[in-house]
Amino acid sequence: MPKTRCLPALALLILFHILAAPAIVAAEIVDRVVAVVNDDIITFSDLNREGAALFKRITQQAPPEQINAALIQARQEMLSSLIDKLIIEQRAAKLNITVDEEELDEAVSRVLARNKISREKFLHDLEMMGSNEKDYRKSLRIQILQSKLVGQEIRAKVVITEEKIKEYHEKNYSGKLSADSYHILQMGFSWKDNTPAAKAAAMAKAEEARRLVQGGDDFRSVARKMSDLPSATDGGDIGVFKKEELSPALKQNVLTLAPGQLSPIVETFTGYQLYKLLSDKGNVRAQQPFEAVHDEIRDLLYQQTMDAQYGKWVKELRDEAYIKTML
Repeated sequence: MPKTRCLPALALLILFHILAAPAIVAAEIVDRVVAVVNDDIITFSDLNREGAALFKRITQQAPPEQINAALIQARQEMLSSLIDKLIIEQRAAKLNITVDEEELDEAVSRVLARNKISREKFLHDLEMMGSNEKDYRKSLRIQILQSKLVGQEIRAKVVITEEKIKEYHEKNYSGKLSADSYHILQMGFSWKDNTPAAKAAAMAKAEEARRLVQGGDDFRSVARKMSDLPSATDGGDIGVFKKEELSPALKQNVLTLAPGQLSPIVETFTGYQLYKLLSDKGNVRAQQPFEAVHDEIRDLLYQQTMDAQYGKWVKELRDEAYIKTML
């Protein structure tokens, strides 16, 4: 729970002006404050702008009687994300960490190169998702600020010892496997109620996760943050299977993949799933000696530790902040 204390002076002043506006002007006000975070505010228009693509998909895919419930849930989740971003911005400002326009230009260029698309196609895709270049650069700026903050406040404190690497190797890389086995990563996106609105929200989450992985994000990291399955704690790693051990669904959706390839989004009885085939024909990685997989294990343990420390760090920032939501 965030600490309870008096409303910061600047936020109080902003709220006073909104509430004290003359009646004739109030009739024209279409925006409102949905959260106060220390001395900053988040408005309803901020929320709608940030979640435009997600909200659009929900309104298109959910039946009219389910739209309101789905949008309420989606807005709550989006507001929580916006609060985290604002807290990160505030922390960066306190430490005099900035991102200039040249850094943003370089980051956008890397995105275009990685996805092999033109600037015109990139802007068209943003428009189709209900976004624009200004909002995208704002989001990208937060990502870079976050990376710089993580580097300064978390990354340097994470140490992976040789003992931890050896323990992981002994537990996960021992033994020989048959020549016909498959190492699989998995993400799942469940719906609580089998309604069109709940299914639309789950699909939107699945599409976002697949877009992140296709854009270059690590599957394990995305799984830890977004997957609803128990395997999320292991980065979606569900292990190595012989061909005869695979379920019909896995056979249908994994056997057609090449190592390193991502599956389409698959619908199950309770949600949507996404798979990645790490290796086949005996899980070559697991048969390699300690020295051959040393760096790979170190990087995996490092990422797992970073994810855990990041969650702890954000929670600490939230606990230290004044946060009031009015959604």
